Formats: sequence, C-alpha cells, structure tokens
Amino acid sequence: MKVDLIDLSASETEQWAVSQGFEPYRGRQIRHWLLERLVRSFDDMTNLPKTLRMALKEKAIINHPEVVKILVSEDGTRKYLFRLLDGNLIESVLIPERDHYTLCISSQSGCAMGCRFCLTARGGLKRNLTPAEIIEQVICVRRSIDTQARLTNIVLMGMGEPLANYDAVVKAIMNLVGEDGMNFSHRKVTLSTCGIIPKIKHMGRDITVNLAISLNAADDETRSFLMPVNRKYPLKFLLSACRDFSLPNRRMITFEYILIKGVNDHNEDALKLVRLLSGIRAKVNLIPLNPFPGLDMSPSPMKTILHFQEILLKNNFTAIIRKSKGSDILAACGQLSGTHLHHFPLP
Repeated sequence: MKVDLIDLSASETEQWAVSQGFEPYRGRQIRHWLLERLVRSFDDMTNLPKTLRMALKEKAIINHPEVVKILVSEDGTRKYLFRLLDGNLIESVLIPERDHYTLCISSQSGCAMGCRFCLTARGGLKRNLTPAEIIEQVICVRRSIDTQARLTNIVLMGMGEPLANYDAVVKAIMNLVGEDGMNFSHRKVTLSTCGIIPKIKHMGRDITVNLAISLNAADDETRSFLMPVNRKYPLKFLLSACRDFSLPNRRMITFEYILIKGVNDHNEDALKLVRLLSGIRAKVNLIPLNPFPGLDMSPSPMKTILHFQEILLKNNFTAIIRKSKGSDILAACGQLSGTHLHHFPLP
C-alpha cells in the first residue's frame, strides 16, 4: 500500500527516506516540496535525484481531494466542498478578514456529538479524517487564492469534533505549525471542542495552540439539552479541566456561546455564565444562532444579545459579538453538512 507522506511527521518522513536507501535530509526536502511549495506531482521535486523520484512514484502518493464545488457568499466567504478518495464529502470555509484570511477546516466527515443547533450532527459520523486529509484542505485552499501569505489563521471548527480524532488532529497541527512544515504561527491556530475532558488534558501537554470551548449554556440541564456530550462530561468537570489547562502568557481560553431565543439568553443565564467562568482567563464569543432547514429554534434578537453582552462586560469579561459570515451559503458556524445542500434563503 502506498504511503501518503503528508500523513507523516518530520522524523517519520526522514525514516521513510532512509528506508528507501537515501540520506535523512532527503526527507526534509520532500516535506519542503509538499508542505511549503505545495507541489502536485513528484516530478516537480526538481532537486531530488531521479532514483528518489522514481521511488516516490512507486511507493507514495500525493492525495488531492476533489474540489466538487466552491460557493461564494455575498460577504466574500468561500465554502469548499471536497470529495475524499472513498467518496465521503467534507467542507472547509475561507473567511475574509480585514487584512488576512481565516480558514475553518474539518477533522471528521460528519459528527457524532449530536448538538441540537448543528446541521453537521444531523448526518451523524461517517469517519475520522487522516492527518493528510486535514492538511490537504489547507493546501488546496492555499493554492486557490491569489495571495497565499494572507492565509494566516486556521481554526478547527468545521465538521466533526477534533478531540474525538485526537491523534490525527495533533499530527496534522504539528505539520501545520512546524518550521519544517507549513510554518503557521501556533498563536494563529485554534482548536474548538465541545468538551472531551481527557483529551483537553492531553492537548495542554502535547501541543500549543489556542483552545476554544463550545459552551452554549451555563447550567447542566440546558447544556445537556443542547449538547448530549454534557451528560458524560458535565460543566463542573469541564470547567475544572479549563482551570487546569496550561495557558501561555497573555493567552485566554475562548468560550463560544451560541445565543438561542428563549433557551439560553436570559439575564440569569448571563449571570450564571459570570459565576461559571470566575477565575479563568477567559473571553466569550457570543454567536447568534445560525438557522438551517428543519431547525426548530431561532436566534436571539439583537437587543437581547446586546443586553447579555452588557452583563458580561460589567463583570469584567471580554465579550465579543461574533458576526457570522457565509450564512447565505450555509457556511456559518453550525451549518456545514458535507452535502450538496448549499443555498438557504435568509429571513
């Protein structure tokens, strides 16, 4: 079976080169071509000897997912639908910011977490992605934009729960941030989780990237209603893991809070959130619920959201109302499905 070299770490790539009878530095050259030069063919690796290029063709692959469709939102957001080699579909979202791009990538095809407000959850989990399938989303999008240097931020907030695919995600992140990889700043990479506590503890030990917690409620009853994972990992233990999480200087944990009309947007919910996050270096992203066909909940009115934010600000929390982008093409938070369902008329 041919090896996908993007699946490998730096040391593993060197070991592969040695196993083929070449010097370890040839492995570093291969990684440079794959992860920095973004080549499409082993023939493009012009500083490698012909014998090594022949070995690569015989024993390795460069796995390009098929770009099925690219949709462009009214606000400039682009959604990429990729088909993997086995036919499974995933989505990535390129978000234009003022002076850079942020790319939201998937870690699984589908998702098993079952969150009520998320379209991805409706289809269930198909399978985990490999490290290469995670990284290839970044490579394909980088190739497709005119100014590659403007893609500076990566968020693992697409389809799937990253910490449910822990080993592949960690390896992918290490290839993304490594100086001998794609060389993204670890300050610009964020992993969002619904709260798989044992893996949060491992993450703090294994990698240094930003942590975001999909919280969405400040009491167990409401959170368990919205997010079944809370029944296994209730708030008391989740927040304890967050307090113990090793944070570099001046960094904070981001808590994402999707505001749903009549469910989690009352004044008392805001005050509960203040008490819950006490003692944590935290910032709160307030996100109006993004609707999709068949959803039986609606976003909180902006007046309610502003009042919720005011309570947090008065209690000395950083609280930002995050404007969702790409909702007209089902590209906003909670709207990815990995299907050909792409257009949704906005109210």
